[in-house]
Amino acid sequence: MSDTSGLKAYLTVTAAYWAFMLTDGALRMLVLLHFHTLGFSPVQLAYLFLLYEVMGIVTNLSAGWLASRFGLTSTLYAGLAIQIGALMALAALDPAWGVAASVIYVMAVQGASGVAKDLAKMSSKSAVKLLAPSEDRGLFRWVAALTGSKNAVKGCGFFIGAVMLGTAGFQTAVLFMAVVLTAILVGTLLFMPADLPGGKKGTKMSAVWPKDPDIRALSLARVFLFGARDTWFVVGIPVFFYAVLSDGTTEGNRNAFFLIGSFMAAWVIFYGFVQAFAPKFLARQTQDVAATVRAARLWVAVLTCIPALLALAALFQVPGLVAIVVCGLLVFAVVFAFNSALHSYLILAFSTAERVTLDVGFYYMANAAGRLLGTLFSGMSYQVAGVAGCLATAALFSALSWVAAHRLAARHPQPVVPESR
Repeated sequence: MSDTSGLKAYLTVTAAYWAFMLTDGALRMLVLLHFHTLGFSPVQLAYLFLLYEVMGIVTNLSAGWLASRFGLTSTLYAGLAIQIGALMALAALDPAWGVAASVIYVMAVQGASGVAKDLAKMSSKSAVKLLAPSEDRGLFRWVAALTGSKNAVKGCGFFIGAVMLGTAGFQTAVLFMAVVLTAILVGTLLFMPADLPGGKKGTKMSAVWPKDPDIRALSLARVFLFGARDTWFVVGIPVFFYAVLSDGTTEGNRNAFFLIGSFMAAWVIFYGFVQAFAPKFLARQTQDVAATVRAARLWVAVLTCIPALLALAALFQVPGLVAIVVCGLLVFAVVFAFNSALHSYLILAFSTAERVTLDVGFYYMANAAGRLLGTLFSGMSYQVAGVAGCLATAALFSALSWVAAHRLAARHPQPVVPESR
């Protein structure tokens, strides 16, 4: 593939991924806030997202095999199409249904959305491995740019979802997103270059399990890393802020939606910004793969301290708790972004071109498993022990990620060429 064609393919993949993640972020905020106002408990809210994460695990186990067999573009198109169907199905939700029926229906639709998200994510990340230039630390820079910009876009989605809920309402918002994503799918079909690698029909499903012990250890570390984030992110902190900010009136609820959506959006955008520039921030710590592994261990240790300190602040109800939590979570965003960028580079550095879709699929299966754990414990820990319980559980998961990172032996000595200055 020529440099021009490779760049065109990268930009097309990135644009499709951006559009998908914008709707994904908006949908998460719409569902969370809409059903919280309907009286759902923190545990019931967590249930709404459980099948989303379960299907992410299943999808990532099979998506690498599907992409290896049928090609990356096929799985990307499938992800976009399934998300459009999920949005249209969610718009058909009847407010007259009971709580049990609503939970089951939304869980099923969110499950389809989970399939769509991970098909799109695996396709996009695997394409970077094949398209990135090999010189000037190109792989680290390209994957950091894709992942960081994706998170910034998803953060905008959180804000848009909260605003649309407060202005247009739930049904109108999800239908509008379905229309926008349909237009993006058509554009992707028209502009995607035809020379991305196709599938290999001889690929067996048993090949999904990685043979490389470093990939298995990194995947385990990823489980607990994302469990540490989602334990507070999915239910705990939004519900905590709603309890603090809303006065129970229609206007008060609308203002709370706006403020919660703004914070969640700002957090994800800030996290994405830091992640996109992580190669510059971490240049001295990522001169080769072994050094990058040491950096991953260091930064997850730092990450563990942040929710632990915030949990103590919440437990003892220190003055100015809300401001402390906000500032602490912004610091968490920086350190979490470093960890995520290091992991996203290492999985591509560890994998070979022949196995990239399989290894990336397995790695993002671990990512989905971490989100599943975090989602479940977010509702449970908040209901049992409030925001202090959420943050303490996040600290525990981060510590387990540190333990898993120490299993990395860095058996991949290929150098990462420093950026030219």
